[in-house]
Amino acid sequence: MNFIKTEIDGVIIVEPRVFTDARGYFFESYNEAEFIKNGIPNKFVQDNQSKSTYGVVRGLHCQLGEHAQAKLVRVLSGCVLDVAVDIRKNSPTFGKYVAVELSDENKRQLFIPRGFLHGFSVLSDTAVFAYKCDNLYAPGAEFGIRFDDPDIGVDWRVPADKIITSDKDRQAKGLKDVPDNGL
Repeated sequence: MNFIKTEIDGVIIVEPRVFTDARGYFFESYNEAEFIKNGIPNKFVQDNQSKSTYGVVRGLHCQLGEHAQAKLVRVLSGCVLDVAVDIRKNSPTFGKYVAVELSDENKRQLFIPRGFLHGFSVLSDTAVFAYKCDNLYAPGAEFGIRFDDPDIGVDWRVPADKIITSDKDRQAKGLKDVPDNGL
C-alpha cells in the first residue's frame, strides 16, 4: 500500500497495490500492521455503507467530544468527491479542506482523523460508499455544517440545481458555529 500525506496534517490517501489477471483483480484494502507503520493506529469498531445517486451530497458531518470518530472511507462502486474539513479549533488549517476523488476504478481510500467534518458528492450515476469508524455512532454527539457554507467553499463538482441533500443537511450550522471540540 502507498500512504500519501495531504496538505492537511493527518488526512492520508491510501492507494492499494492491485493485482490483476484474466480472473479480475485482488487487493488488500486494510492491513492493521501496515496502517500502524504508516501513522494510522486507529482500531476500527464499526463499518457503514450507503448507496446514492448522481448529485447526492451527504455531509458535512462528524461526532464531537468523546464520541468523535476517525474514518477510513472508500467507494465500492461508482465515483465520489470525498471531502474532509478540519474543525480542530487550534489547528493552523482550521476551516480548510481536502477533496479527493474516490472510485471503484482508482480504488483509493481516504483516512480522516478525529476533528474533521466529512462529506461526499456522487459524480457517477450511482455510488456505493463504505467506511470504517473507530468509534460507535452516538446520535447525541452529531454535528454538521452546511455543505454550501461560503466560509468553507467546497466545489462539489455537481451543478447547484442538481444537488440532492437532506433537509437536515440544508439546515445545518456554519463554520462560525463550530464548538471547541478539544482536538
